[in-house]
Amino acid sequence: MLFSKLLLPTLKEAPQEAEIVSHKLMLRAGMIRKVASGVYTWLPLGLKVLRKVEAIVRTEMNNAGAQEVLMPMVQPKELWNETERWEKMGKELLRFQDRHDRDFCLGPTHEEVITDLIRSNVKSYKELPINAYQIQTKFRDEIRPRYGVMRSREFLMKDAYSFSVNEECLDNSYINMRNTYKKILQNIGLEFKVVKADSGAIGGDASEEFHVLAENGEDTIAVSTGSEFAINTELLLEEGEDIKSLEGEDSPDGNGVIQIKKGIEVGHIFKLGQVYSESMGANVQTKEGRPATLHMGCYGIGISRIVAAAIEQNNDERGIVWPPTIAPFDVNIIAIGFEKDEKIAMAATKLYESLSHQGYDVILDDRKTGFGAKIKDSELIGIPMNIIIGKSFVENDEIELRTRDGQISVAKIDDLKIIFNHYK
Repeated sequence: MLFSKLLLPTLKEAPQEAEIVSHKLMLRAGMIRKVASGVYTWLPLGLKVLRKVEAIVRTEMNNAGAQEVLMPMVQPKELWNETERWEKMGKELLRFQDRHDRDFCLGPTHEEVITDLIRSNVKSYKELPINAYQIQTKFRDEIRPRYGVMRSREFLMKDAYSFSVNEECLDNSYINMRNTYKKILQNIGLEFKVVKADSGAIGGDASEEFHVLAENGEDTIAVSTGSEFAINTELLLEEGEDIKSLEGEDSPDGNGVIQIKKGIEVGHIFKLGQVYSESMGANVQTKEGRPATLHMGCYGIGISRIVAAAIEQNNDERGIVWPPTIAPFDVNIIAIGFEKDEKIAMAATKLYESLSHQGYDVILDDRKTGFGAKIKDSELIGIPMNIIIGKSFVENDEIELRTRDGQISVAKIDDLKIIFNHYK
């Protein structure tokens, strides 16, 4: 990709509407643009990051034995009536009618649709367990969308649903997804906590949230200094009690003391039990030939929210500092004098082609601007490695390597393969 051809409308200052770091930087870096309240267009740079997160999620879900499906965003009222959620869901459920005056909604979640699919197509215990997932656009009509894609009305989510013949099998599916979510966040390169949580509107008898730790997190969590124990403070505090009173108290699990952290919820897993399967009549025939109501689990992770959470956790005064696995580009070749010096242009183009052929995601900054503007843009959008080809190359065949974390070194272009193997 040539920088001069990329749709990348960067901004020196963020609009006043942007309140938190990720929203400001996503707008400044040309990743997103607002269409309506809580609704955004993802531009090429933002979409590259979104797709890289999506690819990591999909890989780990497939490795865990889950099967990908794609359910409709538009859902009929009849299914939601079966679980009585058509009215219970409230105004977050965006309802509308088609030309035949039939009632539909834009799906904020897909428990009803997936349960209908399984009850119609799975009849025997021999076909279980099943874990079906999708990566799908969701819509929740938030009363006050804010913080950019962090709390938007339209968002991209991976939601999975497990179906088991008994509680023991459900427990196994739940643990499998818990471990899978940990792998996803570890592979992305985020610091996170698994937090005991309330099941909320989804229902069920057990749930945990996955929180990316960040100073601007909306949620306050209590974590142990001596174990992996973490819990939403709302579940620890008694009425009228102050959060600060928890700091330094003994951890409820008996290991270490409590520290108070801020977190951004990016994932939530539930043991739904038979909440939906019972009301919708989702049964299978057991080994003994009797009907058994299915035991369900629900596992959601916010793809678009992870992008924002990664920025909240990884940034500095110059811009975004991406974890390398989800950076929009691996390498930025900054050619100073690309349009004037044939030697620089040829070397930059050849290097671009070579690194691209080796599997690196490369951008070549061929713009007719100075080095200052080019490096500022690269730092703003968070490219991990910059290769600068300019005057030193013309005079001494030397190039400069500058990483996003501030390391600077000089090398011959022929030594680049060795250097890149080190950074990779």
